[in-house]
Amino acid sequence: MNRLTLTAATLLATVSVAATAQARPMTAEDVAKLESVGAIAVSPDGNRIAYTTTRLPDVTEGEDNGGFESELKIATAPDYAREYLPDDISPSAVAFSPDGRMVTFLWAKDDDDRAVWGIPVDGGTYTKLAGVEDAAVRSYRFSPDGRTVYMLVGGETDEQREAQAKGGFIARVYEEEFKPARLFAAGLGDELDDDPRQIELPGYVSSFDVSSDGRTGIVETAPSPLVDDSYTAKRVNIIDLDSGEVRSVVETPGKIGDVEISPDGSQLSLIAGVDMNDPAATTLHLVDTATGQYRPLNAGAAEAAVDAEWLSDGRLAAVVHVGVQSRLRIYNADGTVAEEQDPGDLILTRIEAAGNRIAFAANSPQHPTELFVWNDGAFERWTNHNEWLSDITLGEQRAYTFTATDGQEVEGVLILPVGGVPEGGAPTIMNVHGGPEAHDSNGWQTAYSKPGQVAAGQGYAVFLPNYRGSTGYGVDFSKQHQGNYTDPEFRDIVDAKRALAADGITDADRTGITGGSYGGYASAWGATYYSDEFAASVMFVGISNQVSKFGTGDIPYEMYNVHSRAWPWDDWTKMLEISPVYHVDKARTPILIMHGEEDTRVDPGQSLELYRSIKIRQPDTPARLVFYPGEGHGNRKAASRYDYNLRMMRWFDTYLMTGDRDAPLPPARPQLAEGAQGAMADEDSED
Repeated sequence: MNRLTLTAATLLATVSVAATAQARPMTAEDVAKLESVGAIAVSPDGNRIAYTTTRLPDVTEGEDNGGFESELKIATAPDYAREYLPDDISPSAVAFSPDGRMVTFLWAKDDDDRAVWGIPVDGGTYTKLAGVEDAAVRSYRFSPDGRTVYMLVGGETDEQREAQAKGGFIARVYEEEFKPARLFAAGLGDELDDDPRQIELPGYVSSFDVSSDGRTGIVETAPSPLVDDSYTAKRVNIIDLDSGEVRSVVETPGKIGDVEISPDGSQLSLIAGVDMNDPAATTLHLVDTATGQYRPLNAGAAEAAVDAEWLSDGRLAAVVHVGVQSRLRIYNADGTVAEEQDPGDLILTRIEAAGNRIAFAANSPQHPTELFVWNDGAFERWTNHNEWLSDITLGEQRAYTFTATDGQEVEGVLILPVGGVPEGGAPTIMNVHGGPEAHDSNGWQTAYSKPGQVAAGQGYAVFLPNYRGSTGYGVDFSKQHQGNYTDPEFRDIVDAKRALAADGITDADRTGITGGSYGGYASAWGATYYSDEFAASVMFVGISNQVSKFGTGDIPYEMYNVHSRAWPWDDWTKMLEISPVYHVDKARTPILIMHGEEDTRVDPGQSLELYRSIKIRQPDTPARLVFYPGEGHGNRKAASRYDYNLRMMRWFDTYLMTGDRDAPLPPARPQLAEGAQGAMADEDSED
């Protein structure tokens, strides 16, 4: 070995030892500090990319509790970005003015309603560009010449109701007091337009866009603002922006996702379901704006289109998820495929383009969402948040495929314990996604309710199964669970456990399960029907009774169309038999149940039903119910998220890591970081 080689080897060894000394496992406190890239907008000439970073207040260090905050930056090159707004402004809906001279955003100043604001890209102060009196702007678009801004705002103020409310008359008539959104056009100039023109819209509009010639609007409407209608009856309308007249309607039969207008205005790209029973909008279509006629581009493919963007040359770029990985696919204007690029371990999630620039939001097993740019045939990283992650030892993460009982190949994401799998297998957490019309990708998989790398750092393996009903594998795969709740979808999870155990990865006696919403349903099923299979369960905003779920949730038609394919009264007994409460007689799995008190998707009573049934029928089974006041179908605020993460991991440490199902309940309050502030959510439990 020559001197140069020896020196390099010695230096490498020194760096390796130093890195090992600094490395540490990930913690719940780390999760509370994560930042990621939020909104992205590319300037018309492609030279600048505006983006927001999103983070929660770090309650572990004493910051005041709250929801997500964002910060506006503009990047012009890798690792070069400039902050543009004061710390007390949290912008949303970031865009550029048509001439590229100003970056614009939505913001509510003091007690004013949310309005459109802008700040010059060359520096200067932020100014209010447009707004509507007594109404918050929800979204906005500029006319191509920059002289008009179109604003979608909330419903008109009911002055009589407000007057009555002051007298204490605050009764609310359920599902009858709807206020349709309104569209206004405001002139842009030296003075603020105090009297913007209203454009009449059909139905209840949720979003809109403006064509390149400024004459045509694309609006998404539904019969009502009910969530169920947004899933089952939303349609794209092509309207005349001057009169509001509907020129044509795109009569797609299923769910609607991303809609974009081609540069010449002749076509739309539309990600939508292929029929009324398609669980998710995953098929990419081209639409003729003159007639509303549409045709699919990837019908039947074992994949899911997740976002699309027209390029300046008239081609269409699409982000497509194929199983647990992603692709960039570029179509010609006629719908033929021009090229496809594999980003490797990057999971592309969103795309924006303008000028000669294509930008992406993407994550990977090593980092949350960052800004990437397509540059000379490569995906170039432009931002680097959470640099401290380099001090964390992460568990190995990879795709894992197994064969289910009926021969179906099923895939998921496997995270191995830091330091590797011990002899006899590792305690394993099955982390089940919701939907089930969703999928887990082989990207960043650690969050407040996803044990991920926090669990890996504590010696757990984590498996995220894309069970039957998941997207990313084609419409046929996503329909395999329909009309037959729990089997094969939840049997897939048990089959995954057995395959992992056979491969020496999982300790079959120390396997737990967790998930939210439909994943919460799976967790409740695992703690009752499949209690022999799971040593611990953490259920979040989950379903326990499919009969009462029908009458207390906000998506009964969506559940019928794409999941149950039957009503409860078609067969009351069958609907009960696929309810976890029906199988409480088998419940020996320690279960922690958590739920937001304001949840309208899955009523908190679903959690209460299961808790009460277990406490009465199986009093020796450890069970705890935690309600989060002010939270809905998932926790939004920092303290609730941190609290959730601590409780989840402590429950698994108590019952799963030890394999002791009879261990005493852990303390009712989590052990907070020294700097944490604020009151944690009250528990409804018996210790």
